[in-house]
Amino acid sequence: MTFIIIFLTSAISLFALANMQLSDKLRFNAYLAKHSNQWYRFFTYAFVHADWMHLMVNMFVLYSFGRIVEMFYKLNFGVKGILYFIMLYIGGIMFSVLASFGKHKDDFGYNAVGASGAVSAVVFASIIFYPTGKIFLFFIPIGIPAFIFGIIYLVYSAYMANRNVGNIGHDAHFWGAIFGAMFTVTLKPTLFMSCIEQIKDLFS
Repeated sequence: MTFIIIFLTSAISLFALANMQLSDKLRFNAYLAKHSNQWYRFFTYAFVHADWMHLMVNMFVLYSFGRIVEMFYKLNFGVKGILYFIMLYIGGIMFSVLASFGKHKDDFGYNAVGASGAVSAVVFASIIFYPTGKIFLFFIPIGIPAFIFGIIYLVYSAYMANRNVGNIGHDAHFWGAIFGAMFTVTLKPTLFMSCIEQIKDLFS
């Protein structure tokens, strides 16, 4: 499923990069969603990206973590694992822009694109399953325990969202991450204690 999502996202994004009308039609515009009933934008924006680099980074992270989360979902939920993985990704897409919708529903000039919120949901689902796994960042040569990365990521995203500067959707990053963790724990509440125990074992 991860490969299918990457293929569809890449194909649509490339078409949209070459066709501004298509990009405008698919991107998340809170004003049009509310005032023109274009609610489909809560979903389609994740298949449009600002440029090649934006697309490549999101798809690389999804490739890196999506396969792992799919495997964990299959191991924990059996044949329903793929369905739950789809729900995780789509839920991450839609949930991650709810805060932005609340802020910008009367601002025609606000637009958002990219799968970052859904990708954050996948990354944080992986953290719930394996909080002590190592995450490697481009500018740090040593692996960071996943749960520590998660804390830093949430704090940074919340801080930057409150500053409201630049054109990066920090709100989407934060709420997508929260959704990914909460959705996974809701499916199997015992995963929360398993996550805590793994972190405790790391320091014991």
